[in-house]
Amino acid sequence: MNISKLQITFDKKKLVDIGFNISSSLALVGQSGSGKSLTIKALLGMLPQDMELELKYDSGFELIAGETLAFVPQNPFTALSPLTKIKKQFFIPLPKVEKLFMQVGLDSTLLERFPPELSGGQLQRVVIAMALSHAPKLILLDEPTTALDPDTRVMILALLKTLQSEFGFKILFVTHDMNSAKILCQDICVIKEGRVVESGKMDSVLQNPLAEYTKILIDANFANRKFRI
Repeated sequence: MNISKLQITFDKKKLVDIGFNISSSLALVGQSGSGKSLTIKALLGMLPQDMELELKYDSGFELIAGETLAFVPQNPFTALSPLTKIKKQFFIPLPKVEKLFMQVGLDSTLLERFPPELSGGQLQRVVIAMALSHAPKLILLDEPTTALDPDTRVMILALLKTLQSEFGFKILFVTHDMNSAKILCQDICVIKEGRVVESGKMDSVLQNPLAEYTKILIDANFANRKFRI
């Protein structure tokens, strides 16, 4: 899947002007304000009305949120109604929901509970099951493990890799965490102030970064003891 042009303009200023290819799994990496969130919103058709989008892509399918395109947010509570039982938040037959729960490692008895009764890791798996319920071609992940403890974070990333092998969807993983990006994705695209500064195979970029900005991101992860090549 090739997105040759994704350009977002506000008041004649180009906020984002990038392109990237998702062969299987791509990490879109950058610090806050780099344009990651705007990119996600653009693909989901959720940009503010005063922003203009020019999008050119070749994917073999049309990008339609809720059909070919699914989204897993950073905070699962934003995707779930806290006052509605989990089983009533799916729009597919219950047997299919129960099968999805089994595939994401959840007990089907949790369907009778309300979201506040589940742990953060359980809720994120519920949201992943929801994303899979309409068999998407591409899943957008907006830092879905940031609020989780380290063990649960690794578990969710491993689950996503397993599900990708099983369902065959592509992944665009938006993050500032190089360690999580390395675990989940084959390729990486580093952006700064709405522009691509470096891209390529994950291991190659991490072991031999060419852009100074990429080196800074890697060094920051080392300093926080979160990253190991």
